[in-house]
Amino acid sequence: MSLDPQARRFLDKFARVEIPPVDQIPLSDLRAMVTPIPGKPDHVAGHDHRFIPGPDPEVELPVRIYWPTRNEDVPNASPWPVMVYFHGGGWVVGNLEAYDSLCRKLANAGQCVVVSVDYRLAPEHQFPTAAEDAHAAAVWVAENAAELDVDPNRLIVAGDSAGGNLAAACCLMARDRQSVEIAHQVLIYPVTDHNFDRPSYIENAEGYMLTRHSMQWFWEQYVPSSHDRSHAYASPMRAESLAGLPAAFVVSAEFDPLRDEGEAYARRLEASGVPVELTRCHGQIHGFLRWTDKFDAARDMVEQIGQCVQSIGEDDNSLSIAS
Repeated sequence: MSLDPQARRFLDKFARVEIPPVDQIPLSDLRAMVTPIPGKPDHVAGHDHRFIPGPDPEVELPVRIYWPTRNEDVPNASPWPVMVYFHGGGWVVGNLEAYDSLCRKLANAGQCVVVSVDYRLAPEHQFPTAAEDAHAAAVWVAENAAELDVDPNRLIVAGDSAGGNLAAACCLMARDRQSVEIAHQVLIYPVTDHNFDRPSYIENAEGYMLTRHSMQWFWEQYVPSSHDRSHAYASPMRAESLAGLPAAFVVSAEFDPLRDEGEAYARRLEASGVPVELTRCHGQIHGFLRWTDKFDAARDMVEQIGQCVQSIGEDDNSLSIAS
């Protein structure tokens, strides 16, 4: 299919800014470029900024917790499902403020509590720091379910791009360590493999926001060791087995370098006996979900994710591909 007209307008406006490649921008400036979405944020019933224990005793992780505005059409809301969300940004940029708008929308759409995690960033904190932070946050949420008014049996991990990588790694770590029961994983155009030779990396190498060069640079910041890039917690696609992982909702974008690895991971999950729903968003680019003010597809996808969260617990062992 052709590029969505809204995506084309967005890219045209972005191109006029003439931003240098990521490796030519000072790190502090690069991080400052990731800003909150304009507009009035959605109302939620409550939100709280806290510091929770990290994977090591001396580490505290900032989180922002959102309680949804009650939808009277959704029965038995409390205790709520809970979504632990990991933001995108190549493991290098991104923060709680930049994802505030999206997390509010996800809380209300899913009728769930969302715990947004400010994991530590590379290159200051390299692999496996962010993955360990993600796992520690999921464990903390499960252990504090009663205080948060959430159902530990409906715990979801979710994330976009590098955050999708962390969500997938968190599920592998939870299975391997038998540390926390995760009911579902929501992987939005996730990074799943250190491989820049898939067709989508060639077809979409330039011109669609995320570039092949940018992803190579992001990998160098987070996982500088070539040996570590094959580790399952860095490249979930390379895990020896995906059996026993939580059911998954996987989203890909047609004009995205990461398209093929996300879809390949979904198919490998399905082949391992994991229930999967895979949705390719035709005409869309990497990162579209955060821009709900500009993309109809982003608003539609938020609603689809919300429906997925609300349906957790229903049996569905099929893989479906939607547009």
